[in-house]
Amino acid sequence: MSPGPAPDSQQYPPPDTESIDLGWARLDTDALAAVDAPVVGLDSDGVVRTTNPAAEALLASVETPQLEALGRLSREIARGGRVGGDLVLDLPDGPRRFKVLSLPLALAPGKRADAAGRGALIVLDDVTLEHNLRAALVESRQRYKDFVEIGSDFAWETDAHGQFTFVSPKGALGYSAETLVGCDPYDLALEGMGTDNLPFFTRQPVEEAELWLQRADGAAACVIATAAPLFDQRGRWSGVRGVCRDVTGERRRSIAQNQARHREMALAHMARAFRDLIQPDEMLAVAAEKVARGLGVTACHIFRLAGADPAAVSEAGRHDAGSGHFMAGGSWGALPSRAAEPIVQTVSEGADLLEVSEQGHRVLAVPTRYHQRINGVLIVWRAAGRGPWSEDDRLLVADIAEQIGITNEQVAQHEFMLRISRTDALTGLFNRRAFSEEVERRLQRAEHATGGGALLYVDLDNFKPVNDQFGHQKGDAVLIRVRELLLGHTRPTDLVARLGGDEFAIWLEGADRAVAEAKAQSLIEAAATSLANESATGQPLSLSIGLALPMPGVREDLNALAHRADEAMYAAKRAGKAAWRTASDPGPGGPGAPADDGP
Repeated sequence: MSPGPAPDSQQYPPPDTESIDLGWARLDTDALAAVDAPVVGLDSDGVVRTTNPAAEALLASVETPQLEALGRLSREIARGGRVGGDLVLDLPDGPRRFKVLSLPLALAPGKRADAAGRGALIVLDDVTLEHNLRAALVESRQRYKDFVEIGSDFAWETDAHGQFTFVSPKGALGYSAETLVGCDPYDLALEGMGTDNLPFFTRQPVEEAELWLQRADGAAACVIATAAPLFDQRGRWSGVRGVCRDVTGERRRSIAQNQARHREMALAHMARAFRDLIQPDEMLAVAAEKVARGLGVTACHIFRLAGADPAAVSEAGRHDAGSGHFMAGGSWGALPSRAAEPIVQTVSEGADLLEVSEQGHRVLAVPTRYHQRINGVLIVWRAAGRGPWSEDDRLLVADIAEQIGITNEQVAQHEFMLRISRTDALTGLFNRRAFSEEVERRLQRAEHATGGGALLYVDLDNFKPVNDQFGHQKGDAVLIRVRELLLGHTRPTDLVARLGGDEFAIWLEGADRAVAEAKAQSLIEAAATSLANESATGQPLSLSIGLALPMPGVREDLNALAHRADEAMYAAKRAGKAAWRTASDPGPGGPGAPADDGP
């Protein structure tokens, strides 16, 4: 068999196919047209000699500057300087990215390439969609990574040994990521928390679980954890992947809001209790009980500041020499109020809040105020075994103290109004109305008990000349001296009043006739001495006194008794002043005539 023709003598492509002659190579145009991707045939000079329909459509859409760039690329490829790469073309429908694939052309039979090269086919593979999808995926991953890193959450992963293998770059709970990686998550658990409660070791998905962990500084932190277990190809548990969100601030705010609502409810309950009370003197006693029961304490004491008004008087019509000091206003519990007196003294000296331990109790004391002025002290006692006072306890007691401060002021205002309605503005003694009410009660009690009493009407002799000669200011000073004289010669159980002008009255509790007459004589003698320098020229100040005693077994009202005392006083004045007279006992027809038995 004869050998076939030599390779360089074969005709390529076959003569029955349409082709393009590149000089040293020919391309099958039918084969090029069948390719979907743009294909460009280059000669050795980089000149485009042929294109398929896809390439023609592409080149028709490319602007001149890009054609020039494409030409430079073509010449470089045709000379073998570049074999591939990416090409981005701006087309009417937007940028398109192509993968450039260059294929060196084989020599046609009987042809020889020159030194410059032998040409190439350029195939432009459109990778725009693939590139955009990859870029979108990268961007999505970066976005998710950024959200995780800048958020309050921290992502983590543990391995089959239960140790952290990954923690968000910024770390967690005050620890750096480097510190946590390789550590056992159990080290973050609060004391007493078992591993079953930790999501770092879970075998089941965990959704929004709340747990408390320990920060790097030792403080507790509340986190919400979501986690999913990991399994290997054989289905064996290999760790956990999850994320935790620190909600400590939110939980503390929620707790604070709940505590604030509790305090508001407690205060509202107390305020309603105060409003339901008609008598202000009951307010502090009720307040002490409400506070004690509301706080669950052993005892509660409320002290208030006694009025510093110079006209303040006691029940007997006397000036309160201790005005301005703290006095017990309301108490509840087994501990007496005197146990709190040393604490009151400390708080009144300026302490805003005092916590001490006394008599097996933890004591919390807070001053009460009205218009920034301390007007009392609230003291609560709790058994030491219940532990120290919490911050919420302090806030609640402080809020209650504000309400008590208002109550203390209400009580003080009530007492002040009562005082000015029952006392003489100048001397602070009982006025006529209050004196009459008090004596009436004494007389009613005397009807059912022994002891009796005596009524003295006292008139200041020669008082008008003092006003005429020295003026009313001097006259007021004289009346104050008479007040001091009367109070100095009576007991706390006696009643002293200024009836008006220069007239005074005394009720001697339990006094018989002899005691009453001796008291009248001592008052006249004391006045002669203490008022000697206060008199007008030639008209000495003195006292004229009329006495009247209720008759046992005889019903006599205050008006009748006062009438007898008044008649006896005028009898003493008619006798020459500086004297006393005792009214005769009442007869069946009314008051008797004054007895003529004075000095």
